[in-house]
Amino acid sequence: MFWEWSLLTVISIVAIYMFVQMFYFKSITIKEQKSNDMMKLTLKEAEVLIRKYQIQLQRALGNVDILSEEVSRLRAEIKTLKQRNSQHRLSNDRLKTKIKELEGRIDALI
Repeated sequence: MFWEWSLLTVISIVAIYMFVQMFYFKSITIKEQKSNDMMKLTLKEAEVLIRKYQIQLQRALGNVDILSEEVSRLRAEIKTLKQRNSQHRLSNDRLKTKIKELEGRIDALI
């Protein structure tokens, strides 16, 4: 009878211990699951942000390409304008010298 009570007590204590362990590990599992879900959500948000910034970067790089082409075109245009300006200066200087020559001739005729 003593052995029966002892066995029953030991089995009851072991059952209660296992029951408590089960709830403890279940609560730990639930916390881990919530933590994993939050981590997945955070990773998804990070992926969305990365895609957004990647698209913005691609647009910015495209704009830089367009601007560099525009700058190159404007530099070429400036070169041609400088050449024309120097040609106009030369022709203007020639015309001024001709005007002075003609003024000198007119003065000589008067």
